[in-house]
Amino acid sequence: MRQLMKGNEAIAFAAIHSGIKCFFGYPITPQTEIAAYMAENLHKHGGVFLQAESEVSAINMVYGAAGAGFRVMTSSSSPGISLKQEGISYIAAADLPCVIVNVMRAGPGLGGIQAAQSDYFQATKGGGHGDYHLIVLAPSSAQEMAEMTVTAFNLADKWRMPVMILADGVTGQMMELVDMSKLPEVETCEKPWAANGRKGRAEHNIINTLYLSPEELEAVNRRQEEKYEQIKAELQDWEEYNTENADIIIAAYGITARIARAAADRAAEEGIRVGIIRPRTLWPFPVRAFENVTAKILCAELSRGQMVEDVRLAVNGRIQVDFYGRCGGMLADEDEILDKIRRLAGE
Repeated sequence: MRQLMKGNEAIAFAAIHSGIKCFFGYPITPQTEIAAYMAENLHKHGGVFLQAESEVSAINMVYGAAGAGFRVMTSSSSPGISLKQEGISYIAAADLPCVIVNVMRAGPGLGGIQAAQSDYFQATKGGGHGDYHLIVLAPSSAQEMAEMTVTAFNLADKWRMPVMILADGVTGQMMELVDMSKLPEVETCEKPWAANGRKGRAEHNIINTLYLSPEELEAVNRRQEEKYEQIKAELQDWEEYNTENADIIIAAYGITARIARAAADRAAEEGIRVGIIRPRTLWPFPVRAFENVTAKILCAELSRGQMVEDVRLAVNGRIQVDFYGRCGGMLADEDEILDKIRRLAGE
């Protein structure tokens, strides 16, 4: 089945398809269509939609539903995600699976409602307190918004941790055809750890994040770090476009990758070989994608330079990494990227 829909609607559709039972959220542009779709449709599939009184309330409702073993999701945009950070840290500490959607807008502060990619650090470096990570997926189309939502629920349950879909306002708002027949298989699993009553057990399950003994808390940190290292080994994901024999590689994600690809095609007409590496997982960052790169790299983002730091770490000083960015809600400009390509090619 192919359907014309906004990226935000594709996320909501795919979440219901994935068996979501609870959605807790609060309206904020440019992600409000997710909550609106859930309000209209989730109850038809046996789920519960609740518009919380605040983002803080919403994320703590997610904590409770996830702890009880339900598939649960929340969504917001940049400043709303900031308000959720304490709760996200608690959910990560409790090893609870859930899906968190951030359709990014411009900042800092209240900023503006236009698209941006300036929440990369917050998403990938642990925006709340303590040592923790989220798995972070980066769609670049409405199709991927749907596909990655199913993947996010599968990964959340597999690894018992929160998964974030980090989209931008353009991919959330633009309308594209989405082929629902291409969605990944929905995977489910038993949750014997869930705090949902005794269920024949001798003791109640308890969800906890408070460890007064530093030795005990360090053991928790070390156990989680072992999980994170395993995820780094298994889950790095990216897409390559014309990277073989390229003179310049553009690293970009989300809508910026699509604009960069158009610039790369125009550069090819001028005889400049330009490839694209598009991270599909931002955490774990696809370091392996850059292991054998010898071309100059141009990192393009809708920020003042955030993912570029991970690209530079990935190449470890072996090769030149330049940066192109727009911010404040301004989109990357195809002509500007092409001009940057020309200058790099001439160096």
